[in-house]
Amino acid sequence: MKIPFMKMSGSGNDFILIDHRKPFLKEEQYQAFARKVCRRRVSVGADGLILLEPSSKADFKWRFYNSDGSEGEMCGNGGRCAARFAYLKGITGPSLTFETLAGILSAEVSGMRVKLELTKPFGLKLDERIDVEGTKQVISSINTGVPHAVVVVDDLEKVDIERRGRAIRTHSHFVPAGTNVNFIHVEGPSSLAIRTYERGVEGETLACGTGTVASALIAAFMGWVKSPVFVRTEGGEVLTVHFEMAGQEIKKAFFEGDVHIIYEAEMWEEAYT
Repeated sequence: MKIPFMKMSGSGNDFILIDHRKPFLKEEQYQAFARKVCRRRVSVGADGLILLEPSSKADFKWRFYNSDGSEGEMCGNGGRCAARFAYLKGITGPSLTFETLAGILSAEVSGMRVKLELTKPFGLKLDERIDVEGTKQVISSINTGVPHAVVVVDDLEKVDIERRGRAIRTHSHFVPAGTNVNFIHVEGPSSLAIRTYERGVEGETLACGTGTVASALIAAFMGWVKSPVFVRTEGGEVLTVHFEMAGQEIKKAFFEGDVHIIYEAEMWEEAYT
């Protein structure tokens, strides 16, 4: 069976998107299918798989799987890709909502530009000190649909993202789910630079939408930045984060950036067997 799909990129995060409103996969096949099609060099290759399915609560429901086959509650850049895909395929109009494990999200599509409102962030913790590889590390954390730890550094280029990120991602402080890890440098009152180690991918990615928002919010709570915040990702794109705060409460959080179509094709059976 040949499977139609679209390959898309949001700030360097790449995804395979499939209209699955008329399902051809069984629930128990999702994880293995995601692992196989996300393999680079021997299949399509991607950071994640997104299946669009019917929803009684929103315009559609998504199922999001990381490249290791684990199902993710939420993915900001994947969410922006899903929004543009749904609009291009006539599933929705330019203003839309979709159902995720983290809740119902809303998005606005304008050409290549997509603005996504995340579910209300929660679980804010500032300046916790934990032991990482024998040294004390100051870490802040927040959940923006998925859990994120944020570490402030002086020089992003000198950080061993793979080693340091993995050590924090698997730290006992964040059991059982683990956490994504963002290393940030504050460049000005409205700007940050970021590098992210993503769980599920288990390595550095060129960008992470929910991590971008988490980092901007942490920086705002520390008094370093104000909305809107321009965040420069490792892939070179600048994402814009908007938020509304009342004291220590976050009312709303959005971020926006371009979504690129890489190609549209049909996947042969050899790609997923």
